[in-house]
Amino acid sequence: MILLWIALLPLFGVLAPLLSVRHGRAACTLATALLPGIALALTLAQIPALADGQALRFSASWLPQLGLDLALRLDGLTLLFNLLILGIGLLILLYAHFYLDQSEPVGRFYAFMVLFMASMVGIAMADNLILLWLYWELTSLASFLLIGFWTTQSAARKGARMALTVTGAGGLALLAGVLLLGQIAGSFDMDVVLSSGEAIAADPRYPAMLVLVLLGAFTKSAQFPFQFWLPHAMAAPTPVSAYLHSATMVKAGIFLMARLHPALGGTPLWTVLVALTGTVTLLYGAWFALFKTDLKGILAFSTVSHLGLVTVLLGIGSPMAIVGALFHILNHATFKAALFMSAGIIDHETGTRELKYLGGLRKGMPVMAVLTSVAAAAMAGVPLLNGFLSKEMLFAETLNTPILAGLSWTMPVLAALGGVLSVAYSLRLAHAVFFKPPRRMPPRHPHEPPRLMRAPVELLVTLCVLVGLFPALLAGGLVDLATQAALGGASPDFHLAIWHGFNVPLAMSAVALAGGGLMYWRHADMRRFVTQFKGLDARFVFERGVQSCIKASERSLTWFEGNSLQRYMACLLMAAVVAGVMGLAKIAPLTGEAGNQPIDGVALFGTAMLIFGGIATAAIHRFRLVSLLMLSIVGLFVALTFARFSAPDLALTQLSVEVVTMILLMLALFFLPQRTPRESGPMRNVRDILLSSALGLVIASLNYAVMTRGGVSISDFFINHSVPGGGGHNVVNVILVDFRGFDTLGEITVLALAGLAIFKLLNRLRLFMPHSDAEGRVWSPDRYPAILTSISMALLPLALLVSVFIFLRGHNQPGGGFIAGLITAVALILLYMARGVDWAQQRLDFPFQPVAVAGVATATLTGVGSWLFGQPFLTSAFGHFSLPLIGELELATALLFDLGVYLAVVGATLMILANLGKVTTPHRPVIESRDNNRGKAASAANKENG
Repeated sequence: MILLWIALLPLFGVLAPLLSVRHGRAACTLATALLPGIALALTLAQIPALADGQALRFSASWLPQLGLDLALRLDGLTLLFNLLILGIGLLILLYAHFYLDQSEPVGRFYAFMVLFMASMVGIAMADNLILLWLYWELTSLASFLLIGFWTTQSAARKGARMALTVTGAGGLALLAGVLLLGQIAGSFDMDVVLSSGEAIAADPRYPAMLVLVLLGAFTKSAQFPFQFWLPHAMAAPTPVSAYLHSATMVKAGIFLMARLHPALGGTPLWTVLVALTGTVTLLYGAWFALFKTDLKGILAFSTVSHLGLVTVLLGIGSPMAIVGALFHILNHATFKAALFMSAGIIDHETGTRELKYLGGLRKGMPVMAVLTSVAAAAMAGVPLLNGFLSKEMLFAETLNTPILAGLSWTMPVLAALGGVLSVAYSLRLAHAVFFKPPRRMPPRHPHEPPRLMRAPVELLVTLCVLVGLFPALLAGGLVDLATQAALGGASPDFHLAIWHGFNVPLAMSAVALAGGGLMYWRHADMRRFVTQFKGLDARFVFERGVQSCIKASERSLTWFEGNSLQRYMACLLMAAVVAGVMGLAKIAPLTGEAGNQPIDGVALFGTAMLIFGGIATAAIHRFRLVSLLMLSIVGLFVALTFARFSAPDLALTQLSVEVVTMILLMLALFFLPQRTPRESGPMRNVRDILLSSALGLVIASLNYAVMTRGGVSISDFFINHSVPGGGGHNVVNVILVDFRGFDTLGEITVLALAGLAIFKLLNRLRLFMPHSDAEGRVWSPDRYPAILTSISMALLPLALLVSVFIFLRGHNQPGGGFIAGLITAVALILLYMARGVDWAQQRLDFPFQPVAVAGVATATLTGVGSWLFGQPFLTSAFGHFSLPLIGELELATALLFDLGVYLAVVGATLMILANLGKVTTPHRPVIESRDNNRGKAASAANKENG
């Protein structure tokens, strides 16, 4: 259960800032940090168990038929990422407390941050591939909200849209890859997948599956050619950049490759795809970082480069390469988060991030000069700092692992070139800001930030130094545990140390330092060379691509349907006719072995009325009220048909839905013309008649062929198991609240969301209420007739009593929460119609939104309650109890679920109907108003003239 709490506490923490923001920013910050802090403490408490070689697991059955379990794990790899996610996340929350302006909605910002934190913890702890993908998509949504936090800025909106598009598309590719991987391995359980490496590599579907999984990882971790979204995500507030784009989100793809390495790695295809992609990304990001003038731009492209470095090591895939990759993940998170926060502090205190306005800041910000310089040196790989050690591991592994056979010498050369560029842009970052004489003065006089705002940077820079000096003591154990999890077995015998003697990697480091210094010295010449080439802004290219896709879609849609709904429907119905005819052509005798049932007068009358109602509805559709009455005939006889063929539940439901639908359509038709002009010519009418007749014949023939043939039906299962499995004799209700309860939960959730959406649309809508019909007849001044008022008052308690009766009997006899909810809603709507909205709301003084939400919550909690007894989600239980004076009584937990259905139906229906009934404004004759105004003006003029 501890693992479950580690995963749930940050998720619950999303509510903390929203609830505490009214008590001030300090209280909001402390409340936000509380639950993630507890989750971090619980994670740290598991280190002794992990050090003993244990991998902690938690599993609860969720959707076993889909292979989806709420399965969590905590091993060395999860520990490493949880420490980064939660530890650096808490530091970012402290930093954001001082960074954000007092006018910013800090509660909303913290909520988005903690939501992202919770989703990243879920990715790291997921022990099921489907669960991992669900959290993966949640990170994309949370990052979209964070990147676009400053909604008034165009760059933020476009950056958020770009990030969501790229990572969302990658998420779809990952889903396809995960489904393939689960099919190949025979399970979505992480242990099964990780232990099936040989079988997965031997499967012919392996290449396609690997490409799909890597697409998901590459898009999330900004690997070439998907790197363009990350720099434009820098439009987000700096705390977001420091957290998402250095320590967490962009590491999600890296984590995925490390987690699945035992299952997918070790093959030539893996090595070529991953290592070469990482190499290109390493050089691409480093090159463009060298020429950016915005501090966050430099750091963004350097992040792309360092992500490429880690990807190269994962692609090489040797045990020591995995060690180096995980070690650099830790190192990069510390110095890059420190640098992003330093950039934010510089922007906060000087008013700009542009290098042309910065320079010589060491005089006004001496402490920040030291901190930023040390962090930049760690990023450059300067000895005695943590970045130096993991970068040397890259150099060593490119020397020892041939990737391109005869061209294997290119890998260490390219790695060394990446090191040279890294030194150059790191040196430029520190020197141009703090030591180079300024070209222009910044908007504000530079000064040191508040002490606590600088504290997270100081802590992270201190870690850079200490890990660089004592790597084995401070990082060796953590990296060893993470390596064991990533390799799926024992880690290699390694020892992190400052000095490994004079060797080729050390020489490569020396070349990188010297070459980087030389490159920065000649930076002006390089910049002149680069400016000869026309640059492309990925944001505008992306927007042009999006607009081109939209225009192409509009052209295709216009060609297909011609802006005609009739033409569009005709194409769909024609396709249905063709598909039906193709199916009928395979049936030799249309009549099956079951034969026909006898026809009696009642059946003929009902059929004739259905045909009459359907034809009349279509024939007189221009007269909307009369057409609505004809449609109600169809609904009534459909309900009678259900009753005729022993389906009383469906009959009751049809009648209730018919009443609600008629009320809704009448309220809507009040604002529409009583008659509409002719829109179809004779030839189009002939086409429509022929098409509808053909479709009717095809559907009738298919139904006839199916109904006259016997077959194995799933209904026998439900009939046989309704009482022993669900404790109810009403098979329909048992299916809804027990066997298919998850479907019902989804349906009432959609119903509640639709009700809330329509309520928001109608809440402030005020339509002009016509005072007469199409013929000029004025509406009756008696808006609330006495007879309707009297009847409604008598019917209301009776209808509520019937709805309670229908609800309570639903588990064993026709009824249930859905029908009872509709009856209650109709009774209350009748009161609204008879007495008016104002009169009803004075006496029903409560909103309907909480009713619908409470219904969904009740149904959900009923399903969650089964977990407390070790049963799958939505497992129901029932029992027979003997009560004094009452006798034997059956109680089922499904009754609570049905109560949730009842509340959701009542709340959603009334949200729609009650608000649709009050969208009118009283009629004010325009001519009369003008005459009155003219009379008042004339009277005033006469008085003024004496």
